Amino acid sequence: MPQVIGETRKIMTDIDHLNTICSQTRRDIIRMVHAVKSGHPGGSLGCTEFMVAMYFDILRHNAKEFTIGGNGQDVFFLSNGHISPVWYSVLARSGYFDVKELGTFRKLNSRLQGHPATEEGLPGVRIASGSLGQGLSVANGTALGKKLNGDQHLVFVLHGDGELQEGQVWEAAMFAAGHKVDNLIAIVDYNGRQIDGDCDDILPLGDLAGKWHTFGWDVLELEHGNDMKEVINTINLAKDRTGKQRPVVILMKTEMGFGVDFMMGSNAWHGIAPNDEQLKSALSQLEETLGDY
Repeated sequence: MPQVIGETRKIMTDIDHLNTICSQTRRDIIRMVHAVKSGHPGGSLGCTEFMVAMYFDILRHNAKEFTIGGNGQDVFFLSNGHISPVWYSVLARSGYFDVKELGTFRKLNSRLQGHPATEEGLPGVRIASGSLGQGLSVANGTALGKKLNGDQHLVFVLHGDGELQEGQVWEAAMFAAGHKVDNLIAIVDYNGRQIDGDCDDILPLGDLAGKWHTFGWDVLELEHGNDMKEVINTINLAKDRTGKQRPVVILMKTEMGFGVDFMMGSNAWHGIAPNDEQLKSALSQLEETLGDY
């Protein structure tokens, strides 16, 4: 029993540490978007727990040994590339490039473009994304490549729920199941909102879990995607289900704009930057834990 208690304390300490990183990441997001008066804060804030969990707990990766091919490491693709602010923050904070470079976000000649790109060689980024619907196709190819090379590491890809309105996603989903790509985990940011409004008003997704199941995937549902402990537990469960002849998908329910009260629960902040007053209000809600860039 004492050992169990000790393990519980360790887990909670780790969760607390990850949550401090989340607070700083959210500060980075708000400051980056405000500085250039453009970008996508809503989805970035909503996916913060997931991205921090991936880069600081889940992924088997080494920032200093980054390669485009990703041999010998887990590989992550961001298909919904417009939420680049959260990705850039966790990449920098986990050692892929200097945190000070976050200050160049969306500026002329910056490696940190509005949508991730590869021509400038930004460590951590393996494909250009932001033209929605393509990430799962690339993830399929990478996962099959790992199988051919005898690489036991996994491939992860994050999608937006509105992105699932793109037909290419479902072609790739059929391919993954049909070819038993079972070293692949797809995650859907299921916040129910997209740039023009609620998904149900634009193009309803219907029974999303049923769709993925019918397409041959092992489906997990993550009810509280802004709860760090639940995020980690669900991703680890997904990892346990790999290698069983089926790809795995996590439907992760998040709140767009989570962590900043006036941004939460609305698609209005999908792609709008806060003004000076709103910046001050947002930062007052987010503790500076690792030091601003």
